Amino acid sequence: MERFIALRLLQAIPVILAVITVTFFLVRVAPGGPFDSEKAVIPEVKAALERQYRLDLPLLQQYTAYLGDLAQGDLGPSFKYPGRSVNELIAAGLPVTAELGLYALLVAVLIGGSAGIFASLKPNTAQDYLPMAAAMIGICMPTFLLGPLLVLVFGIHLEWLPVSGWGDIPGDKLLPSITLGAAYAAYIARLSRAGMLEVLNQDYIRTARAKGLPEWQVVVKHALRGGLIPVVAFLGPAFAGLLAGSFVVETIFQIPGLGRFYVQAAFNRDYTMILGTTVFLSTLIVLFNLASDILAAWLNPRLRHQFGSSR
Repeated sequence: MERFIALRLLQAIPVILAVITVTFFLVRVAPGGPFDSEKAVIPEVKAALERQYRLDLPLLQQYTAYLGDLAQGDLGPSFKYPGRSVNELIAAGLPVTAELGLYALLVAVLIGGSAGIFASLKPNTAQDYLPMAAAMIGICMPTFLLGPLLVLVFGIHLEWLPVSGWGDIPGDKLLPSITLGAAYAAYIARLSRAGMLEVLNQDYIRTARAKGLPEWQVVVKHALRGGLIPVVAFLGPAFAGLLAGSFVVETIFQIPGLGRFYVQAAFNRDYTMILGTTVFLSTLIVLFNLASDILAAWLNPRLRHQFGSSR
């Protein structure tokens, strides 16, 4: 297992480096610059700003200088917020974004896992078709459509829930969490159904039933651990995707998270903020993928034996 973890970490280095390189040069070739605005800046002031932020250097030197700062954990200063670093802005917005991601993941696991397990108990019946049809709708409906629909129904017409803010009004976290977690609930429903169907057809499940165990005990004590392995393997990428994909939801519901800074950075060509957020989220995706693989190996004895024999 230690060899497996070390190998995955070594594989992550070129992936993250490729993300940094592509993002760095893409933001540089995009039209406009961080100091272009409706009000023209006099050439002397613009030259001084570019010199302060090392934008007067050749592009390759800017790239190597950025890598040097990044190796020390410094994501650079923000062009949009003078006097504040990208590290500070990410630290300010990350707790809210992470909390939103956790709630959305909880919604996805509870709804999706329950629907998938329920559907797997009677395959090819109405009990199977209805949850899977709802899951397909959840996959096809984007968050920028589902969010306004939920606001319209539950916030404006029924007036049950608030439609903006985060942590100020009771219930203001429910609609954003459902909006963000709905698509992932659909994926988890399909994964849990497939995993449970495979396990429920195994010989040891037939043996448990032949012993006269109640069906709930067969499912809970014998089938769940193996049937939910695909879901566990999906949780790491899912949580990373929830963090990276929360920008639209944060904009719809006016949530003061990391997405607010990222969207503003894209509009204002805040190079360091775009780069810093991209690098940070890419690293999280790699780490969560690794964590989910380790957890899946812990749940699956065959994988543990495979990793142990490869050392």
